[in-house]
Amino acid sequence: MNDETLLEFPCNFPIKIMGRDTPEFHVTARELVEKHTGPLDDSAIQSAVSRKGSFVSITVTVTAQSQQQLDDIYREVTDNEDVLTAL
Repeated sequence: MNDETLLEFPCNFPIKIMGRDTPEFHVTARELVEKHTGPLDDSAIQSAVSRKGSFVSITVTVTAQSQQQLDDIYREVTDNEDVLTAL
């Protein structure tokens, strides 16, 4: 396994999480990330609703401490059944 990364830590890193636009999904997306980062400021979270209003893209900008932390966040997020995709 190669531990080299193009990122220098700590760094601000946006994580985009997409799912159905429900109040529950907004809470779930935040909780999935906060499990690995601790409490996030509201200003670190932005959302954009799809044209038809069915889906939402939630971007959470975290101060990543390591590649392992980012890998853990992505694993947690993509394992959740309410998340359609994460970038």
